[in-house]
Amino acid sequence: MEAQARAHKAEQDRLLKERILQLKKERNAIILAHYYQRDEIQEIADFRGDSFLLAQKAASTDADVIVFCGVHFMGESAKILAPNKTVVIPDERAGCPMADMVNVDGLKKLKAQHPNAKVVAYINTSAEVKAETDICCTSANAIKVIESVDAEEVIWVPDKNLGDYVQKHTDKKLIIWEGYCNTHDMLTVRDVEEMKAQYPHAQFVVHPECRPEVVKLGDFVGSTTAIIKYCKESDCQEFIVGTEDGTGYQLRLDSPHKTFHFATKYLVCPNMKVNNLKKVAKCLETLSPQIYVPPHIADQARLSLERMLLVK
Repeated sequence: MEAQARAHKAEQDRLLKERILQLKKERNAIILAHYYQRDEIQEIADFRGDSFLLAQKAASTDADVIVFCGVHFMGESAKILAPNKTVVIPDERAGCPMADMVNVDGLKKLKAQHPNAKVVAYINTSAEVKAETDICCTSANAIKVIESVDAEEVIWVPDKNLGDYVQKHTDKKLIIWEGYCNTHDMLTVRDVEEMKAQYPHAQFVVHPECRPEVVKLGDFVGSTTAIIKYCKESDCQEFIVGTEDGTGYQLRLDSPHKTFHFATKYLVCPNMKVNNLKKVAKCLETLSPQIYVPPHIADQARLSLERMLLVK
């Protein structure tokens, strides 16, 4: 019965993928998928990537429709950078708890308390927060962005763990908001030590959204893209991975003969995983749910995103 059920699902997925490809042509659409999406969504994506790469693709695409398989703030960023495109997401409930931890009123108060500071916002923020920001960044370019800012004092929102990591790599003073990623923050020193004992020859690669004491244990620390690149190029054949488990799709694709162990079974973002093939097909059929950002918010937020894209 189990084999029959698997065969039935495989056939359903095949038909859905065919339908998605057909709709994509009809709509002149592009599918962008974050590395944390389900494997079957990453398989049908035109581009897989982290927030930075996908923001670049959204800004440069010739497609009429952008299907953003990620969470809501990513769809907002795509709409802000490509205002004349139709941007849809498979499930509008795909939010980001970390993005929800910072609000405009709180940020305005902090800015008033530190009038000489510039605001650097992690891309994991709402459009409204980006509109109150001098420049955005991702984990891939956070240190470069901080160094590019013309101020010695920087208000950093919302991820305290990434903020702690960046602070160790800059002489600028960071005023760090107390937000965090629910998924990455779950990983503990004990989890990592147990995995290291179980796999003594494996290297530990870790995302800087994890707790500082966990990041300290890393053989390599970097963004999702940096982790994937490092594992591909490293001579090491076995890795303990300290980031969201959807990354395993690209890791295995790039390095099929290497072994990857995720540092804990809890490294799964439930918001990223609400999207599925059926929802992708439906949003292409109906062109909904669409992302909408009020023009006055979008105009301000666009400046902070475009400044980020100019940082080399």
